[in-house]
Amino acid sequence: MSPMMTRTERARRIADILGTLFPAPDIPLEHADAFQLLVAVVLSAQTTDARVNLVTPALFARAPDAAAMAKLTPAQILSFIRTCGLAPTKAKNLRALSQQLVTKHGGQVPADFDALEALPGVGHKSASVVMVQAFGVPAFPVDTHIHRLAARWGLSSGKNVETTEADLKRLFPRDRWNVLHLQIIYFGRMYCPARGHVIATCPICSWAMSRARAAAEKQTGTSR
Repeated sequence: MSPMMTRTERARRIADILGTLFPAPDIPLEHADAFQLLVAVVLSAQTTDARVNLVTPALFARAPDAAAMAKLTPAQILSFIRTCGLAPTKAKNLRALSQQLVTKHGGQVPADFDALEALPGVGHKSASVVMVQAFGVPAFPVDTHIHRLAARWGLSSGKNVETTEADLKRLFPRDRWNVLHLQIIYFGRMYCPARGHVIATCPICSWAMSRARAAAEKQTGTSR
């Protein structure tokens, strides 16, 4: 890490690199509307996006909207999603949140953080993804990739996801939040894995990671 570069300057350079590598990142979860995105996001917890995209076509063919999903039993939902992590709990939550959408929101997904976070199985990160990708509201959802990379790049202390989110929101322009969170996710998957990371060949870590951080990761076997 260059001692002459401030955190703001580092963030600006990182944003430029991400913009070049991933100028128009696709939304990784396949969906047709806000409800299907919400379902996919709930399913994605402790499950890969690829796995979610394998199970949702059949699920959505059976229950494409909240009204239809609310009529299914948890066991019926589970039959579609059992290969996802925490499937029994997710099946119960999907039925419950669908019923709540029908009774409290006319079957529609609310474009409101508090209302989304009040739904069963929907936390702040999940609500942020829906607000960003379904409604275009500026937010900075922090997943494991973003939390890890923000610490590697010296953009946040990595203390917790709440701190990381606040730090990134301060460093990056509001109108870049929605695309940057996807760019960082794709970068993490392609260039910056959690383990077996080669610092010298990483387009960002090679210059943005501090010597202390690099040494610590090499000691734990995370990087080399």
